[in-house]
Amino acid sequence: MLRFHGDAEVAPGLVDLAVNVRQERPPSWLTDPIAASLADLARYPDPAAATAAIAARHGRPAEEVLLTAGAAQAFTLLAQALRPRHAVVVHPQFTEPESALLTAGHAVDRLLLDAADGFTLRDPPDAADLVVVGNPTNPTSCLHPAARIASWVRPGRTVVVDEAFADTVPGEPETLTGNRDVVVIRSLTKTWGLAGLRIGYVLGPAGLIAELRRHAPLWSVSTPALAAATACASPLAVQTERTIAEGLTADREHLVAALRAAGVEVAGRPRSSFLLIRVAGGTRVREALRARGFAVRRGETFPGLGPDWLRIAVRDTATSDAFVAVLSDVLGG
Repeated sequence: MLRFHGDAEVAPGLVDLAVNVRQERPPSWLTDPIAASLADLARYPDPAAATAAIAARHGRPAEEVLLTAGAAQAFTLLAQALRPRHAVVVHPQFTEPESALLTAGHAVDRLLLDAADGFTLRDPPDAADLVVVGNPTNPTSCLHPAARIASWVRPGRTVVVDEAFADTVPGEPETLTGNRDVVVIRSLTKTWGLAGLRIGYVLGPAGLIAELRRHAPLWSVSTPALAAATACASPLAVQTERTIAEGLTADREHLVAALRAAGVEVAGRPRSSFLLIRVAGGTRVREALRARGFAVRRGETFPGLGPDWLRIAVRDTATSDAFVAVLSDVLGG
């Protein structure tokens, strides 16, 4: 079930609370360059300008940036390029890193965090030479201290941080994009509603980036996706991300308060565009919600969770209120 993802929960007519992608239309300063790029489709994509723009945004040399067809492709490239003897994936988290490692023939150990302490981060074993962690983590919405993750770095070990949702936290206080000793994977599809365009990138040591590039397919990032990357690296985009994240924070706090007022257990301290709840009879509840018009993400496909866990995407307050009303009715029925 590692390859099960939230889009499989969605169907026409359902309110989508299963996919952690912002549903509002992207701004014109983003959609206009994407549309204009269609005039250049006869030429092969050239990632140079977009790579330089992403590098400038993070204050990194271009040699430390690799654009990818979504963040998911980055995990496949890492699994192909690295030869870990003891790979450790911190769970519960996005399952694609483990799936990619297993597909490439690597053994994987799991470091399972505990719901009892709010999925607080624990250190990996000393023998681990590859460690993968999400921050903030999907599906728990936990934001871990960057300094704790950075302390894992040591000679002979690669530390990979999935920051696909880092821009959902105002100011990105725990980002490691400025740490040149870790590998950071980012996505441009969540906040900007570009899941269908497939655009992300990797930041890391130049030698590793060169090796990832060697394993990447030629022209793997399309011309429209490159146009999106360039636009999303602009100062305007960075400021807009923060504004969006601040609004998201208010919407999330509203949803958390409503759920807890209804007696629903919300895991930990959510910090991203989704949250995790636990309800008795989770499978029945999920199916009942579906029958009442709401798609939510099942939890049992995430290592360390079971069917009583459900992941809920944060939407506007009116949608959240409608959802909590239906959930309360389902739980009381």
